[in-house]
Amino acid sequence: MILEAIDWSILAVFFIVVLGIGWAASLTAGKNTGEFFLGGRSMPWWLLGVSMVACTFSADTPNLVTGMVREDGVAKNWAWWAFLITGMVTVFIYAKLWRRSNVMTDLEFYELRYSGRAASFLRGFRSLYLGVFFNCLIMGTVTLAAIKIGAVMFGLSPIVTVCIASFAVVVYAAIGGIKGVIWADFFQYSIAMLGAVYAAIDAVNQPEVGGLASLLAHPQLQEKLSILPNFDDTSTLITLFIIPIAVQWWAVWYPGAEPGGGGYIAQRMLSAKDERNAIGATLLFNFAHYALRPWPWIVVALASLIVFPDLASIQQEFPGITDQYLGHDVAYPAMLSRLSPGWLGLVVASIVAAYMSTIGTHLNWGSSYLVNDFYKRFVKPGASEKELVFMGRMSTLVLMVLTAFMALTVLENATQAFDILLLSGAGSGAIYLLRWFWWRINAWTEIIAMVTATISAFVLVLVIPDEALANAMIDGTTMKLLLSIVITTVAWIITTFVTAPENMATLIKFYKLTHPGGPGWKAVIQFADNQEDPIQASDQKWDLPQGILSVLLGCLAIYSALFAIGSFIYGDVVTGLCLLLVFVVLIYFLFRLWSTLNIE
Repeated sequence: MILEAIDWSILAVFFIVVLGIGWAASLTAGKNTGEFFLGGRSMPWWLLGVSMVACTFSADTPNLVTGMVREDGVAKNWAWWAFLITGMVTVFIYAKLWRRSNVMTDLEFYELRYSGRAASFLRGFRSLYLGVFFNCLIMGTVTLAAIKIGAVMFGLSPIVTVCIASFAVVVYAAIGGIKGVIWADFFQYSIAMLGAVYAAIDAVNQPEVGGLASLLAHPQLQEKLSILPNFDDTSTLITLFIIPIAVQWWAVWYPGAEPGGGGYIAQRMLSAKDERNAIGATLLFNFAHYALRPWPWIVVALASLIVFPDLASIQQEFPGITDQYLGHDVAYPAMLSRLSPGWLGLVVASIVAAYMSTIGTHLNWGSSYLVNDFYKRFVKPGASEKELVFMGRMSTLVLMVLTAFMALTVLENATQAFDILLLSGAGSGAIYLLRWFWWRINAWTEIIAMVTATISAFVLVLVIPDEALANAMIDGTTMKLLLSIVITTVAWIITTFVTAPENMATLIKFYKLTHPGGPGWKAVIQFADNQEDPIQASDQKWDLPQGILSVLLGCLAIYSALFAIGSFIYGDVVTGLCLLLVFVVLIYFLFRLWSTLNIE
């Protein structure tokens, strides 16, 4: 495709604004690491919430959703819609605890909650494991999407696409720090959503599609349209719905949807002005992430099944795509290739915005691990703030280079990376929920869970074929997930009871700082009372029950909004209005309940 003058003008204005934001943020970002990585802990909820949504609106996400819809229908999205439960738990239970901890990164939490060499090892190892390997794997999938888009729409080679895509984001992330990233996210998300909505409108108006009514009536799509899986098909029901809802959300660690919060979501919560802003940011994020954003991508995916019914039809129209990059996920950029001048520039800018917002966040997040949790903690504890900010900027560049290597040589499609990440964190999720509320969890619990999950993933992916575990009820991939969850969970539970607990001084200090409350801390509270150093007031209210009820109401509200929007798109106005009314009522009671929580 060839960009017209108007397209180039739109892209030029976009890049000027983004780089201008980075420059403006750089005026304060270089003061110290608190400014560079947390924005001085002064960020408002609405800005942080939009930033969370923007950084999860990556260039590979539309590709991922498109691949899911084309392969297994709209219902396949429950593989990630189920993580809403995790998100709501973070909103109403863990957001305030993270903000109270006052740490720089979520890895610093390890030496706050645990003690000794095991805690130090855990913090140092995960700073490299998550900050480099996992982080670059995630950024690699996003860059892989950019490579596919560049190849399909413009015939660019992978190396050229990577160089173009990474230049601007490295500049503003390196000079502007987290403030530059967050304000750029706000601008980029607006562009990204506008482009996604127009791409959906253009897709349904393609000559082969003939409008929304014709799309929904097309015989090839009838088995793909249902939001819920077929309840008569036990295998599909278990795989796509029951396991994600009943098991996956709490048992699996996944970046951006960590049980109990973590990663860049924790970084945003730690950047908030106070606990209320931390909660408000995560609530806004979950509403926009799960209810508002998926439908434009789903519409494009459905239309692509008519325009490009199979991989052969994509290959025929785009012969330059190599076998390494040819998959159902490439249908999304294939649909974008049909856009007209002007709108093409806007949609390309929206894709660039989605790419940059995600990469910018991950570069700053990964850099915070390398600088705060590895370099400052283990290499040079006495480093000046100026030196640490410099190291943050240099590590930003290094992470981008490693990401490019990952995208160019290792990864093949978005679904593959999603499965790898999902399996590698299987079984460890419950630890991240319990460590705040059960004193007996210790550093060795997390170490053994991490090692066991990694080894299980390696063996299950590379040694055991999917066919060997598949049966009439559950496919091989899901069986691998369940098996890994069981193995890892058993391993860390045994480890917890056979190893010594953390020392009481550490546990008391942690409790005084975060005040998680609950019967899981009874032993620590009694010990402190016996030492005549009480850590919990006798009239202190434990608000976890209200928090759990808030989680339930929040999930029902957002799922109601998700289904309402889907009903309107599918032409079922009555159902859409009923679900919208349910959403409004639930939100009203949710905010009434919010006022009863212990929030500062």
